[in-house]
Amino acid sequence: MSRRRANSQGSLGPDDEEVPYSDDETDDELDPDVDRDERPAAPGPEAQSSESSWRVKANDPEFCNLPEFQRTTFLCIKKSKYSGNAIRTYKYNVLTFLPLNLYEQFKRVANLYFLALLILQIIPEITTLPWYTTLVPLVLVLGITAIKDLVDDLARHRMDKEINNRKCEVLRDGRFQESRWRHIGVGDVVRLKKNDFIPADLLLLSSSNPNSLCYVETAELDGETNLKFKFGQKVTHERLQEESQLAGYDAMIQCEEPNNRLDKFQGTMNWRNERYPLDLDNMLLRGCTIRNTDVCHGLVIYAGFDTKIMKNGGKTRFKRTRIDILMNYMVYTIFLMLILVCAGLAIGHTYWYEDIGSKAWYLFDGLDQSASYRGFLSFWGYIIVLNTMVPISLYVSVEVIRLGQSKFINWDLQMYYAEKDTPAKARTTTLNEQLGQIEYIFSDKTGTLTQNVMAFKRCCIGGRTYGGPTSAEGVTLDRGRPVDFSQFPYADKKFEFFDHYLISCIHSKKDKDILEFFKLLSLCHTVMVEEKEGELIYQAASPDEGALVTAARNFGFVFLSRTQDTITISEMGTEATYEVLAMLDFNSDRKRMSIILRFPDGRIRLYCKGADTVMYERLSPQSRHKETTQEALDIFANETLRTLVLCYKDISQADFATWSRKHKEASVALGDREEAVDKVSEMIEKDMLLLGATAIEDKLQDGVPETIAKLAKADIKIWVLTGDKKETAENIGYSCQLLTDDMQIHYGEDVNEKLTIRQANRRNNPMPKTKKAKEPFFTGTEKNALIITGGWLNEILYEKKKKRRRLRLRRLGKRPPPSSPRDNQPLDDQEKEMRQEDFVDMACECSAVICCRVTPKQKANVVSLVKTYKKAVTLSIGDGANDVNMIKTADIGVGISGQEGMQAVMSSDYSFAQFRFLERLLLVHGRWSYIRMCKFLRYFFYKNFAFTLVHFWYSFFSGFSSQVAYEDWFITLYNVAYSSLPVLLVGLLDQDVGDKLSLKFPKLYLPGQQGSYFNYQKFFISLCHGIFTSLIIFFIPYGAFLQTMGQDGEAPSDYQSFAVVTASSLIITVNLQISLDTSYWTFVNCFAVLGSIAIYFGIMFDIHSAGIHVLFPSAFTFTGVASNALRQPYLWLTIILTVGISLLPVICIQFLYKTIQPSVGDKVQRNRRKYEAEEEEKKKPTPFQRGRRSRRSAYAFSHSQGYADLIASGRSFRQRPQGRRHPQESIREAPQAENI
Repeated sequence: MSRRRANSQGSLGPDDEEVPYSDDETDDELDPDVDRDERPAAPGPEAQSSESSWRVKANDPEFCNLPEFQRTTFLCIKKSKYSGNAIRTYKYNVLTFLPLNLYEQFKRVANLYFLALLILQIIPEITTLPWYTTLVPLVLVLGITAIKDLVDDLARHRMDKEINNRKCEVLRDGRFQESRWRHIGVGDVVRLKKNDFIPADLLLLSSSNPNSLCYVETAELDGETNLKFKFGQKVTHERLQEESQLAGYDAMIQCEEPNNRLDKFQGTMNWRNERYPLDLDNMLLRGCTIRNTDVCHGLVIYAGFDTKIMKNGGKTRFKRTRIDILMNYMVYTIFLMLILVCAGLAIGHTYWYEDIGSKAWYLFDGLDQSASYRGFLSFWGYIIVLNTMVPISLYVSVEVIRLGQSKFINWDLQMYYAEKDTPAKARTTTLNEQLGQIEYIFSDKTGTLTQNVMAFKRCCIGGRTYGGPTSAEGVTLDRGRPVDFSQFPYADKKFEFFDHYLISCIHSKKDKDILEFFKLLSLCHTVMVEEKEGELIYQAASPDEGALVTAARNFGFVFLSRTQDTITISEMGTEATYEVLAMLDFNSDRKRMSIILRFPDGRIRLYCKGADTVMYERLSPQSRHKETTQEALDIFANETLRTLVLCYKDISQADFATWSRKHKEASVALGDREEAVDKVSEMIEKDMLLLGATAIEDKLQDGVPETIAKLAKADIKIWVLTGDKKETAENIGYSCQLLTDDMQIHYGEDVNEKLTIRQANRRNNPMPKTKKAKEPFFTGTEKNALIITGGWLNEILYEKKKKRRRLRLRRLGKRPPPSSPRDNQPLDDQEKEMRQEDFVDMACECSAVICCRVTPKQKANVVSLVKTYKKAVTLSIGDGANDVNMIKTADIGVGISGQEGMQAVMSSDYSFAQFRFLERLLLVHGRWSYIRMCKFLRYFFYKNFAFTLVHFWYSFFSGFSSQVAYEDWFITLYNVAYSSLPVLLVGLLDQDVGDKLSLKFPKLYLPGQQGSYFNYQKFFISLCHGIFTSLIIFFIPYGAFLQTMGQDGEAPSDYQSFAVVTASSLIITVNLQISLDTSYWTFVNCFAVLGSIAIYFGIMFDIHSAGIHVLFPSAFTFTGVASNALRQPYLWLTIILTVGISLLPVICIQFLYKTIQPSVGDKVQRNRRKYEAEEEEKKKPTPFQRGRRSRRSAYAFSHSQGYADLIASGRSFRQRPQGRRHPQESIREAPQAENI
């Protein structure tokens, strides 16, 4: 049975196994199809210097400051092109904080507006309100924002200081001295010890290991915890071990300019009149950690921002939420409305003064001013009066709400990972509501979806499957207990296996196939072993190999040691040494590895393990159990386990001698050596006998499939962007249920073909300028998935430097312009953009997208394409330095913390320890934050329109004279004390449904993606609502005051009494209105609503008292007004009538909406108690069962070539003393990140 795959024509395309670091490649690498006769035969000195313009002189720090390396940075200031090793991520220092922060804050139009308003209020001719009514809120806003920015920047300062002040030993004045990282420079020689972080990109000179071998862990670069090995040049290993020798080291290094390629380095070392080639195997990159190496020495090649890890960081982008952008546009709209309203009122005042004002003797003010000039002054006066349409307190309130929401994320115990004591952390306070609008998630694989831990789960030997719960007699059990491996002295205590029958078969030694099976696992590998303090430490090229050797060790076949040509194992307690005659290592083409051994009795046997697709082709016709093993492989594949087929073959002495001679000839071939070796290997790897198959689980993080399924129900699309191999990425796609069996998978060649057809159709049939609905790429009803490699991605999207290369060649006349589609290249930029848009459209039609073998920059480009062409809100999540660019590019960046690698976390907006917490972050915190912010903004605009437009209605009865309708102190305190607390608490605490129901009903997330709760429609509804409320609040008291008489014969129809009644009506109305909008009531909400009304009346009676008027007669002029007006019963009736008429339509409309056209949230709210009861009664969910599918689990045995070449060269071995240790001495495996 095979996987479903879209048909495609065979085509020569990019290598799926290569990672295309296109952004920093040379032109020749980018464009290999240029005819060879177009290229110069040999690079001249000029070209050579341009390619290797980066020169480093060992032990000569002044070399980097030579005039030839100086460049002009600012005006005439010159600086060396070589960066120092100090890094800086902070924005401000002591001198620049105040000016820079104020500059950034006044880039906000609202802040500039209020500054201009403050200046207007200082001008006596036009001011209508005291200057302090604007100054106090403005200073408060600027101060709070500045303090928040300062706190954020101090955190960056602390992090930079911690990194820059790390210590290491640097060679100075002929001896190693302790120095801080920030003082390291290019050309310095440094000494590192085990478990040290690498401070810069170093050329490895020597180490304490044989042949200067050095093991590094790259978790901070790529999230992988398996060890990689580096080695120094033979000449430096032999001559640069002692301190005095290193002090005399004066080599000149010529290499490529700093770039972001993590997989490539080319350079030359000139030393003592000899030239030595350098490559990536000689480099120790910043961000890695030294492991299993006591001491090593390195020469700094790139420092600070020139290092590869920093080059992959990408630019720090200023991120703003959609609501922020929308809010700014709405503020512009309000500005426009304000200017139009003020202009209308100013015109009204001009005409009024001409007709009435100038003729009324009692209005004569002694100023000789024309009507038009008075209208002009009135315009600015109304600008000041109506400025509360854009309240400055809005921005303060938004910042407070965001800060509170960030704290709730930090305090959420359900996102706390106790195993590593890692809480969730909101590293920014400005993006919370955006979490409720995510449409696309871009995820790394290794360390994000997976644990990068392999576990031996099942196996098939001689046609029988082992691994399920089975008794020692072979009876299948429903539930079993783990096997006790304590009988084997070298067993790994963490290893779990439930088949007791397999153990009993091994003990009985009756089934030779079983013994041969585990002997193969203990012999056929490239794992290296090292003895440290009586312990054996395994170092595997990949976690897969470590899992297989560990499994063999638990079943009694322990790999003990190896030399260049022997390997020693313990077979059920008996040591045996085998002579290694040949080792044929794994590579991506062969998909298998073999080892040829001479047994102690003289027999020669080949052991081979590899992918079933290549192994079954090489089986002997006499091989047994092929069908039953095939069935077992299908079962393993359905369980998404990574499968491996094991075979062996006995070889005669004569046949081996003949083959060995051919192998030696191929291994020294001058041209196409790898191809020649592979062909010779094919000759011996045939007619093999099948032993069985293994099944390894690539452990996902807990809850990954469930999280992906839940997010998919919320209509969030998940794309996986990884540097791993296609097979590995595809296999994980099935494991986490991103890919399912009913999907049709399209690969790079399929995608390229469809896009080329669409492009050709567009060229042949140009579309009219009017926009037309796009035709879908997939017309069927079945689900589609796209799996594309980095090479194909470059091919499809027309990588930029290729285009620049072609344009340059076209200008030089070396190549005809691509005016025809023969070379499948774009005719212009527009066609290139349309091609990219086509690709995004196709990918978005798919249910799942996996991009593999992609570079960090390609990850960021994919995110950028979706942002550009889909205008979608994106989130990127990763754990390594190779994810930093992607994290910075997305609207929201999430870092997986708790791992060794913290680069992603440092660049992220949010961080937590497990992928599964993403579900709660989005569906609970994100949705709540979005709903709260939308409700807050709608209400805030409403209450300020209702408050401000009363001035507008009052102007018709005051001669458009810019007189205010309220008392000055009421205007000052309205947004600060009287109406702020209830809406703040709604913005902080409100929730339509609880967290459990938010997770139970992912569809509740959809309104956030659609922006349904806050948009221009909602804004104009708030505007109309405010206009209606202001009309009621003004005209009902106006009618009540018109021609009325007080109960005691007095007439309270004066301006001040009217201002008190309208203000009282407004405060009660807006506070009861927020009560109608509150979904989640607490004591605090209730107290805030009633307390705000009580505070209003308390303050009003105080500032209307005679005592305060005596102290400040000019500031408090409403003496005794409140007590006089509010003792009239009919004024209380007026207030009640005003409030009732204002709120009654709102109550009716809400009732009709929830009855006739309820939303999903309304329906869930209505049945909330029922659902909550179901949640409580629900039993714990059963463990996740992996879905069945009819595909072969891909062979993903190793991320890269193993250690075979290293072993065969003998470089990793030093002479061991005679004798063996006692078998009881402990042994442990160390492919993972730990201090060993």
